[in-house]
Amino acid sequence: MAWRPPFIPRVVWLSDKSEDEEEKGAEAAPASQREEVQEHQLLQADPNWELPEEEQKQEYTHVLHNPRAKVYWESFEPKDREGSTVVVAEAMTKALTYDTEAGAALLDMLVESEVSTLKQVPRIVRCIHRWFMTNMDESVEHRLDNTLVELTDAHPHDVVVALLRCAPSCDRAAAAMWRMMVTTSMTTKKVFRELLCVLEDWPLHSTSTCDGDQQDVLALAATRALREILRMPRCPRGLKVHFPRLLLALLFQVVYSTEQMSDEVDTFWRECQEEGGLPTSPSRLVAFEMERKRGWDTLLHAETHHSAMGLLAREIHGVSRHFNASVASYLVELLSKKEPRCELPAMAFLVEILASPGADVRAESFLQLVPRYLQSTCSITRSLVLKGLTVICDTPWMVPKLRFLVQRLMDLLQDTDMDTVRMTLSVLIKVIQGPGFRISTPIALQLAQRLQPLLDNESWYVRHLSVSIFKEVIERVPDDGKKPLKTLVHQSLLPLIFHVFDENKAVAATCWGTLLLATPLLKKEKLRQVVLRDQQIEAIGECLLVECRSRAAEYLRQSLTYVQSPQDSIREAAVAFLGVLGQHMRAQPEKVRLIYHNPNWELPEEEQKQEYTHVLHNPRAKVYWESFEPKDREGSTVVVAEAMTKALTYDTEAGAALLDMLVESEVSTLKQVPRIVRCIHRWFMTNMDESVEHRLDNTLVELTDAHPHDVVVALLRCAPSCDRYWETCPEGSGLPSL
Repeated sequence: MAWRPPFIPRVVWLSDKSEDEEEKGAEAAPASQREEVQEHQLLQADPNWELPEEEQKQEYTHVLHNPRAKVYWESFEPKDREGSTVVVAEAMTKALTYDTEAGAALLDMLVESEVSTLKQVPRIVRCIHRWFMTNMDESVEHRLDNTLVELTDAHPHDVVVALLRCAPSCDRAAAAMWRMMVTTSMTTKKVFRELLCVLEDWPLHSTSTCDGDQQDVLALAATRALREILRMPRCPRGLKVHFPRLLLALLFQVVYSTEQMSDEVDTFWRECQEEGGLPTSPSRLVAFEMERKRGWDTLLHAETHHSAMGLLAREIHGVSRHFNASVASYLVELLSKKEPRCELPAMAFLVEILASPGADVRAESFLQLVPRYLQSTCSITRSLVLKGLTVICDTPWMVPKLRFLVQRLMDLLQDTDMDTVRMTLSVLIKVIQGPGFRISTPIALQLAQRLQPLLDNESWYVRHLSVSIFKEVIERVPDDGKKPLKTLVHQSLLPLIFHVFDENKAVAATCWGTLLLATPLLKKEKLRQVVLRDQQIEAIGECLLVECRSRAAEYLRQSLTYVQSPQDSIREAAVAFLGVLGQHMRAQPEKVRLIYHNPNWELPEEEQKQEYTHVLHNPRAKVYWESFEPKDREGSTVVVAEAMTKALTYDTEAGAALLDMLVESEVSTLKQVPRIVRCIHRWFMTNMDESVEHRLDNTLVELTDAHPHDVVVALLRCAPSCDRYWETCPEGSGLPSL
């Protein structure tokens, strides 16, 4: 008697014989029984004893080909039926020469009978995969399609995960199974949903199956499977439904793979490459399958991920409103997580989607994320959020919904990144100018205070927006806030006056309009009339000092900053104002000196020239000069000389006199000769008239005689191209003639 599997009852094992065979078997019973006793004894001696594979297959094939197979199947106890059949199926699919139809019939029987209650789905999937591996002939390759579809429909998670585990590199059998699962309407959506769950986790997706297996799944294995699905002649319906989320999952996987490549991923990818036809890097897998466009290289670099995502979003946001809504919904869900991954690329994509048609609902969802991400430590993330707010502000009826963000936007005005400040101002101005906006007193005071440093920003656009918002604050502040606001307006008065002479016409016009609004608040009607009538700094400065005589010292401090302005027009206005201020403070030299020597008031060296500006306009200049400490004299005077020679409209004689005084008094001990040479060079550059061109000859000769090396080297450095200054060098100065 042949070997009988232990889980098949003896009565069933023998009942497949015909009646004639049974009669013959009865006669041969003693011999058969002896054979069975021998087998039984062998099993008792060695429980692991099994017949050779070739002998086992004969018995299984015999059972499956019996016309009463269904009877045999039902004869098993329900609790043993699944396990017993799976064992048979595993043994069959491992035996490569087994009957193809017999194996398929057994798997059919198992799935059809117990599909809803199966507990060993992963083992069944592995059996099906092995069956496909050995039966790829066209005549039988679709033999198990219905079985696979039914199993997937009932257990989509277990089937997808099991197939990714047993065939992560997606061999030809796995590819055939994936294609079958996504071409059937009843399973395609379920399969894509499960693939998405794996794709969105990098590098490993933690999960478990019904058999208790908790082995992690490589996210890149799902990408590999999706690649085979995308190569199908016809696009599966489920792909269209899940395309937005699949696209984003793949794009984020590119980001992950360029930032971190674990050993497991690297090893897996090398194994996939051995099969051929794959890119050299996992991060290029998405680009390999999609249309090749400019921007993919940007996507493949960690530093430019967000830029590439924004570029891609701009290219595809016109696909359809449904697509945009699906993408936005998913991104909002992703960014709402406690610790979102791919925060920067996701935000970049979402911001661009906001500009697409029908983005109103998406904008409201985006606003829920804004308070959190405005506090991000990443300046790029903050800039992206502000960009999104700028887009929303283009829709007038959405602007009032941004009012709750005013306090957070004000906090960003202190940011060190000027791009962030610029975008914050552009959003703030639209919110404040929006219909029905009322500014409270605390907000008005905070806003005015934080705008003050921005009035002198290098960017004309920042200056323009800052002054515009300052104007809105003055205009909209409630009555109870006007009195405390006056102090801040007083502090901003002189900067506004100087910027009336700004080289940028938009800034100048805005400052002029703000002055006309500020003067009534301060009750300075005469100043307002002067600003309206005469835009000359001398006239405005004279009126300001008459109206605000007690603030002269404060104006002195403020104006020193503007003498070093990069704009010639503002620098000249500041120097002219200092001249007017010097006349008004002529009787207060000690007060000027106190400002200079006050240890609690520290200014950079370039700005410590206020005392000397006053000195130059006072007939007792020599007395004031000698009153300074020798250790401060040279540095302070050089600072004044530099400021004077940069101010092209300053008194020529005053500048020359100061340089004469400096060289005559301290020539042998001078330590800042190069700076003095540069001042003399600038003086010559602006004073080439015959009547004054030799005014500094003696000073230059004395300086060169005492410090020939420093003078020659300094002049070669500041004028390497040898401008017209060299032609005016006096004979005997020690400088080479041309």
